[in-house]
Amino acid sequence: MQTNWKIGSLFGIPLFVDPLWFVIFGLATLNFGFAYQQWGTSLAWGAAVVMSLLLFTSVLLHELGHSLAAKSQGIQVNSITLFLFGGIAAIEEESKTPGKAFQVAIAGPLVSIGLFLLLRLISSVFSDTSLVHVILGDLGRINLILALFNLIPGLPLDGGQVLKAALWKVTGDRFQAVRGAAKAGQILGYAAIGLGLAVDYFTSDLGTGIWIALLGWFGIRNATSYDRVTVLQETILKTKASEAMTRDFRVVDASHSLRAFADLYLLDSNSQIYFAESDGRYRGMVSVDNLRQIERSEWEAQTLEAIVNPLSEIPTVEENATLVEVINKLENEKLLRVTVLSPAGAVAGLIDRGDIIQALAKKLKLRITDADIKQVKQNGTYPPGLQLGVIAKSTTN
Repeated sequence: MQTNWKIGSLFGIPLFVDPLWFVIFGLATLNFGFAYQQWGTSLAWGAAVVMSLLLFTSVLLHELGHSLAAKSQGIQVNSITLFLFGGIAAIEEESKTPGKAFQVAIAGPLVSIGLFLLLRLISSVFSDTSLVHVILGDLGRINLILALFNLIPGLPLDGGQVLKAALWKVTGDRFQAVRGAAKAGQILGYAAIGLGLAVDYFTSDLGTGIWIALLGWFGIRNATSYDRVTVLQETILKTKASEAMTRDFRVVDASHSLRAFADLYLLDSNSQIYFAESDGRYRGMVSVDNLRQIERSEWEAQTLEAIVNPLSEIPTVEENATLVEVINKLENEKLLRVTVLSPAGAVAGLIDRGDIIQALAKKLKLRITDADIKQVKQNGTYPPGLQLGVIAKSTTN
């Protein structure tokens, strides 16, 4: 499994490098090395390495712009990673309003434009024929290109995020806005692939054509991912706990002695969850762990009332709670399951991660087998490709 390498942190944000980053770093160094040969071989290659490092420092600052804008809104930024196609900031949550989303989206390009202007100003101090002037000029132009390229209006580019913010403002529906920006990203991706093939065919510039096509493929893949995540977010926001819960529990009489309970249920039943009731009311969840703490000699004399955890003291949600609320409760409180209560306060069902996956698989027609769901229930973790904890946390109501 490929692992990113941590290289440090800035403003409390961990910085990582994808191993494939070294591929593009090497190609950039070769490109600049050959371009600077007029200043001598040693100086040219030394300048090429410095230029490549400065180039990716610019990418890092671009992503840092997004990150600091998000942090200013109280949003957690988990990391910044440099990879083959540039950089990406792992921002944990969506901004709360279209205006704030726009601020986060535009921050990166504004940093790149600022670097362009600063580098142009500094380069003017040096002679037009000096290597420093050329390096600063090249770096400035690349930052301008980076800003303009990222402002292309389609996800996953910053311009797509700006478009999303605009559509969100107009429609009032964030999910509809993401779908529109993702569709624009897919169209642009296919256009880039077509352009790359055209460049290959008409100019025989195979390297440039392949690179443009790869960028298009990357755009399509990520725009599609945005679209799928949005559909999933909408689904967990609209699906109620009552639609995912199961009744995989037993109801027992609270007046049973501990001995009778152990003999009747623990030895003969596979069910692991028990609720005690008396006089037509649920008294709480029976704790088998509490049973083990009572001397066996006292089991005949004591009833289930002695080991019941009242409903007010166990993790519960209402039937009309959304799956977003359920998932966040499971993750935040490190729970295996939650109890679902009816409007009258009775136990309506139970929900664990397997039940959530099963409900989503049915609604979205996902290819998830019963064996997969069983494994989720046993492990208490979501499938690797379906990190609902992260998705639910980023979903706003």
